[in-house]
Parts: sequence; structure tokens; C-alpha cells
Amino acid sequence: MRGTRITTVAVYERRIRASVERIFENALDWERLPGLHRDSFASVRRTDSGDWGWSAWVRGAPGAREMALQLVIDRAGRSYVIATIEGPGKGSEIHTSLVPKADDETQIRMEFRVPDVSPERAAALGEAYRTLYARMWDEDEAMMLRRARLQAVLRVPVPQGRLELGPVTELRSKLPQVVEWAGRPWRIVELDGALVVHAGICPHALGPLETTPLEGSVVECPWHRYRFDVRTGKSCDGRGLRLASAPRIEVAPDGRAQLVQAR
Repeated sequence: MRGTRITTVAVYERRIRASVERIFENALDWERLPGLHRDSFASVRRTDSGDWGWSAWVRGAPGAREMALQLVIDRAGRSYVIATIEGPGKGSEIHTSLVPKADDETQIRMEFRVPDVSPERAAALGEAYRTLYARMWDEDEAMMLRRARLQAVLRVPVPQGRLELGPVTELRSKLPQVVEWAGRPWRIVELDGALVVHAGICPHALGPLETTPLEGSVVECPWHRYRFDVRTGKSCDGRGLRLASAPRIEVAPDGRAQLVQAR
């Protein structure tokens, strides 16, 4: 901006256990902001998006004013910029550069640039930026690692068979219980006296449904807030996705429970 002094108030660097391409994929995921980063963002309203990046109106906290953000990717330059183009912080930019260190490891460097800020305010603002993005990168890295692991697992078909669960009375006493079968998490819950098994992987982006509390029979993915009825696997938010078919529970005459793979 002409006549405006731009100050770099902070620099943040770290290594992320993900490839440059996976980090670009993560950066393009505007929808994760009020889900995965719910402690930092209250809402997001996308106005445009594409391979180039995205623009959206974003609210940082309930009751706060919205700000218009735009993220633009430079794949050739292995970098991207997030600019505040309207609202609080207008004119601020966050420049992120990516340097590959291994197949699944990338060095990131972020520069936080703010217009017309006093030296005293710059120090406090810089520390706030570093604290915010350290937490957000922790959350993003955990998401990217889970996705990479499950993408590899899901390429292998689930073998037919049975999984022993032990006496059904003991099983009921431990509910809800997460079990892993062929690398995939499943959760067993009790609803109205019936044992129900549901997939622990969100079909949208492989988010963690196995540890998310139920609201009645509904589970909401903490990453992107997709909602499903665990009894049927059907979408509860009109977005048309469905949980993977779950194995069923069979109880033998001796009272021992087994998971039986759905055909």
C-alpha cells in the first residue's frame, strides 16, 4: 500500500512431517478453519476457491468482526501468501515458504507482515502470531499424518473373518470402545440397549470419528464438521456422504462377542 510502512513483526520456522504437496493440499483446505482450528476461528464463508487458492470471510472469535482473507499459492516458488484484504488487520500478510528436506519432511518459514504498527505493538503482535501458528501447525501436522497413514491403510482391502471381543458382559462394561481391524478404527457404542458399531474414519477427509462424543446417535467430525447418524451411516447435514459399512456384532451361545466383517 502506497505510503504505508510494512513491518515484519515475527518469523516462525519449524519442520513439518509432510511433503510440500501435502502442505499445499492442507493450505487449500479453507473448510478446516472452524473445525480443526475451532480454538482460533469461529466461522468461515468461502467466496471463491480453485487451484490458485481461496478467498473467504472469516471470523476469529464469536462476536468478533469478520475479515476477508485471501490465500494465493505459488507452486513453482514453493510458497503461499495469506492476505487480509478487508476488516480488522487489513493490509497484513503472512508469507510462507516451503523447503523439502525429505520425501515426507518440509522446512517451513513464515513471515508476519503488518502495516503501520508501533515498535511496542509489533513485539506483542509478533508473539501472538507465533503462539497462534505454533498451535495451528501442531493441529495441521497431526491431521496430515493421520491422513497419510489411513490413505495407505485404505488401499488394502479388509480381509473377511471375525474379530474376538470377549464376553459380551465385559464388552458392555467398557463401552464406548474403539477396536482396530486391518488398520481401520471402529467404535462400539450402546444406543437404546443395542450394540452399534460405526466407522471411525470420516469419508470426507479421513477425520477421527472414533474419539468424538456422540450427540444421541449423531457423530460430528472435528476437522470439517461433517455429521453422520451412526445407526445408519447416513449424512445428517445434507452433504451426501456416508460412513463405510460397519462390521456387525454376533454373540455366541457362550456369551462371547465377535465382530463379523460386512460383505
